[in-house]
Amino acid sequence: MPITIGDGLSFCGRALSQEELALIRQITREFANLALTELAATVAELLGWQRPNGGLKTRECYLFLRQLHERGWLPWLPAPQPRLRRVRALDPLTESSAAPVMLSGPLQTYRPIRLQLLETAADHRLFRCYLNDHHYLGYRAPYGAQLRYFARAAQPDLPPLAALLFTSAAWRMAPRDGYIGWTDAVRQTNLPQVVNHSRFLIPPWARIPHLASHVLAQAAQQLPRDWQGRYGVEPLLLETLVDPRYRGVCYRAANWVQVGMTQGRGRMDREHLSPVTAKQIFLYPLHRRWRQRLCAGDGEFDRRENEPA
Repeated sequence: MPITIGDGLSFCGRALSQEELALIRQITREFANLALTELAATVAELLGWQRPNGGLKTRECYLFLRQLHERGWLPWLPAPQPRLRRVRALDPLTESSAAPVMLSGPLQTYRPIRLQLLETAADHRLFRCYLNDHHYLGYRAPYGAQLRYFARAAQPDLPPLAALLFTSAAWRMAPRDGYIGWTDAVRQTNLPQVVNHSRFLIPPWARIPHLASHVLAQAAQQLPRDWQGRYGVEPLLLETLVDPRYRGVCYRAANWVQVGMTQGRGRMDREHLSPVTAKQIFLYPLHRRWRQRLCAGDGEFDRRENEPA
């Protein structure tokens, strides 16, 4: 296994920077309740550790993390899970995501709308089908911390009115970081308290005015409890990225704030080797003192907060 730990630190012959090592330590510390395989996939995805065919070097990263743990670099790493007999995956096409009868009319007709936190394999398959069939970005298996929801109408026999996916925040975005006001060192420590709303789908059969902004408002109320219950981290800020072909009307209606645009590259892509469409960045605070708490440990911010107006 091409792992070197000595004067320097390298993965598959590639030297690691201090920033990359800090990211590995942060992810494995903050989300130590994830399985080791999930942590390895998360780290490989964030650092762009890929094979020539585009696949992630998850296995190599898994072994690399174990080596770091054995040498005391990652004392909080979870123990490897016992190998289980592989069970044939169910064909997702057996789950129908075809549009049912059209749902329209005033929002009040379907209230109270509740958010269902998805737990079962069947719900996860249906969620995947909905996004693959009806979301312009499709479905991509997320790594790291994540929660999925269906928005359900008061009538239990109706199909989901919306699908939402929340994941770990982007490692670095200059407009977001400038709006928060934290330093780079503080960002590395407090980033787990920012959650990314990575997918939001209102299916084509749900043509209900004001539904999207109503669901977003409910998510802002429920997600912090669910996220803290699952991962032991209290979210203070939500972020999302919106393609510029859309205006983000539902986010604006739900009081999200646009703070700038991304640079049009993937996470950890310092060389601009994988250009993507620049996206609008929207943020939504979850706590009255969100900025002060996210910047905790930043002395410069503390001084600004205490200066007279």
